[in-house]
Amino acid sequence: MPPLLHPAWPLLLGATLTFRALRRALCRLPLPAHVRTDPLRTWRWHNLLVSFAHSIVSGIWALLCIWQTPEMLLDIEMAWSLSGYLLVCFSAGYFIHDTVDIVVSQQARASWEYLVHHVMAMGAFFSGIFWKSFVGGGVLILLVEVSNIFLTLRMMMKINNAQDHLLYRYAGQRNLGGFLLGILLMLNVMILVYFSRLLRSDFCPQRTPSRQHKDKFLTE
Repeated sequence: MPPLLHPAWPLLLGATLTFRALRRALCRLPLPAHVRTDPLRTWRWHNLLVSFAHSIVSGIWALLCIWQTPEMLLDIEMAWSLSGYLLVCFSAGYFIHDTVDIVVSQQARASWEYLVHHVMAMGAFFSGIFWKSFVGGGVLILLVEVSNIFLTLRMMMKINNAQDHLLYRYAGQRNLGGFLLGILLMLNVMILVYFSRLLRSDFCPQRTPSRQHKDKFLTE
């Protein structure tokens, strides 16, 4: 179905409006003293609060999707689940909301790298949303939101001038670094496994895969 007529548009619109409503609700919360003295810090604080909420929900949701559909670790193109599809729509709605928020708040020039990131992320997610391919890849991408929980918390503490707090140093140096290192190592191992299977398939075609491996992805 052409994207302009695709039924996923209501999901995207609903997710975008949900984050907009969340931002309006979070704006009613009291601000830290150091934040409310500066309009830019106030906007950034509210922006990060929404990002923090998205990271918590999408990070945990992505882990649950992998747990429910482990095939996503093997076939990032065709592996699909309803939960993973809704997660991709949910996160795409956040990126649409945040892009609009940055532009409307006249922070596009100062936050251009975020806009580039959002456009790239939405481009990747739209493949899964409109053509239902690479939904697994989108879910794997969203695993990084687990680390973004600590990164966003660290940025909020910095805006609040709380760099001397023990939690700031812990979140910035231990949790984030350790998680990212673990994810990168896992991805490197997976890439090496896929590469070795392709090498055996292309250069050792006479070797017949064992019965227990004959149906594995990237062995044909």
